[in-house]
Amino acid sequence: MKEVLEVTDLKDMLNKTGKLYGDRPGYKIKIEEGEYKTYTHKEIRDMINYLGTALISLGLKGKRIAVIGENRYEWELAYLSVVCGTGIVVPLDKSLPENELEELIERSEVEAIFYSKKYQEVIEKIKYSEKNKLKHLISMDSDIHKEGIYSERELIEKGKELVDAGNREFLDAKINPEEMNIMLFTSGTTAKSKVVALSHKNLVSNVMDFASILDVDCSDRILSFLPLHHVFECTVGMLYSLYLGAQRSFCEGIRHIVENLNEYKITFTSFVPAIYEAMYKNIMKMIEKQGKLEAVKKLMEANKDKSMEEKAEIFKDIHNFFGGHIKLFVSGAAALDKEVEEAFRAWGFNLCQGYGLTEASPVIGVETTENFRVGSIGKALPHIQARIDEPNEEGMGELVVKGPNVMLGYYGDEEATKEVLEDGWLHTGDLATIDEDGYIFICGRKKSVIVLKNGKNIFPEEMEALVNKVEGVKESFIFGKQQSDDKEDIKINVKIVFDREIMKEAYKVETDEEIRKVLQDKIKEINKIMPKYKAIRGMIISEEPLIKTTTNKIKRQANLEAIEK
Repeated sequence: MKEVLEVTDLKDMLNKTGKLYGDRPGYKIKIEEGEYKTYTHKEIRDMINYLGTALISLGLKGKRIAVIGENRYEWELAYLSVVCGTGIVVPLDKSLPENELEELIERSEVEAIFYSKKYQEVIEKIKYSEKNKLKHLISMDSDIHKEGIYSERELIEKGKELVDAGNREFLDAKINPEEMNIMLFTSGTTAKSKVVALSHKNLVSNVMDFASILDVDCSDRILSFLPLHHVFECTVGMLYSLYLGAQRSFCEGIRHIVENLNEYKITFTSFVPAIYEAMYKNIMKMIEKQGKLEAVKKLMEANKDKSMEEKAEIFKDIHNFFGGHIKLFVSGAAALDKEVEEAFRAWGFNLCQGYGLTEASPVIGVETTENFRVGSIGKALPHIQARIDEPNEEGMGELVVKGPNVMLGYYGDEEATKEVLEDGWLHTGDLATIDEDGYIFICGRKKSVIVLKNGKNIFPEEMEALVNKVEGVKESFIFGKQQSDDKEDIKINVKIVFDREIMKEAYKVETDEEIRKVLQDKIKEINKIMPKYKAIRGMIISEEPLIKTTTNKIKRQANLEAIEK
């Protein structure tokens, strides 16, 4: 563990780290192709202070303020200007449809909202509803206060004037690190989504914990890719980089990942497993086209015991593909395929898997450069206790955790809070095992386990990972189907979403019947490598995507209901 700078809250964090890293670059932003603007850490903190001062002058002290938009530095300035002395911040999911967004604005009782141009029409429409408390609209894009809509840039200028004139309301604002300052909606339908209440203490304890074990510092250049309203990107991206005094840039979209890694000379970033899996497939395809696949596989095997530096030199071309500066990749939000993790490590990349929940601010465990075990999510962070509740004979049970990062509760929902919080222990809803060295292995969601007649447990996620490896399969959904009047007589079935173009290219098939035949043969191959009780007995094929949450997780019940219709 590294020694870390102790901070009590986010304001304290900005003040202390501002003194340490004020002159260092904080944001590197693309203005247009080939043209960039850099903001120092001092400039960032000044803008936060000015914007916070302006918000208080609008009468928003102690109020709830929402933020919605794509990843950009204005989003981060808005979030921090609210949470560090103005009121309670409510980050909203930018993927939500208009009716759900409207409902969340009503439920959260926000009185102001920061938004980007893309949401202008929707937000202006919502403002005129009598069901919400919206008083102030603040645009991240406009330059001037126009037609009752404030400009974020103009408010920063206004705040500067107020601070220069001696206004210290925001600068001297006192933070209670133990009370709710962040309201986060869980993914799910708006009627069922819960509000996770987080405090400054929750967030800074998490930041300090992974700062003590990850090899990242003020010299690093970080790429923001995952949505900022999601607490993983908010904590591991935004807050972590500000705490370290590192430089941050924003990814322009999924198609620009490799380009952005190169142009910003990125050293550290976080992606979801699907991104690493796509990268792996693309690299292996490129190697295959060059006729070097077998040679590269032999090289990976022959050098597996060498140091990461030596492996990076051997596979220099792959490193250069990602810009040549990557020091650390982190994978989160779902399980990472072991084959992919092993390949990246064989190429000399420190690809570390992490795990967390919104309710845990979010990180619970993460692998590190030195401490990793393929297939695990690492050990629990230094100040987090983790144990297995009611383990079975194999040591598997529900993962429960306790620590300063665990939420205050679900706002306004005592019953739901009691269901997951017991004597400070958070029930994660994930089944896991912990080995003798403290490495945590996630098995699957407790709610999604399929229990067979013989008492065996089937984890859909594990089997879906195998099916998804088949070329031409976009995604899959494993489910249990009752075979007779006996409710316990369940057989495993799969719904496969296929890519017609890839099926045509890879297998020279075009009709649905031909595609079905190819996929049935592939399922038979998968069945051969699995115990009989796990064999897939039925298959549905479709080109329609599965029903998912806005964070791209499969909605199991909704997909099951759609199949049964």
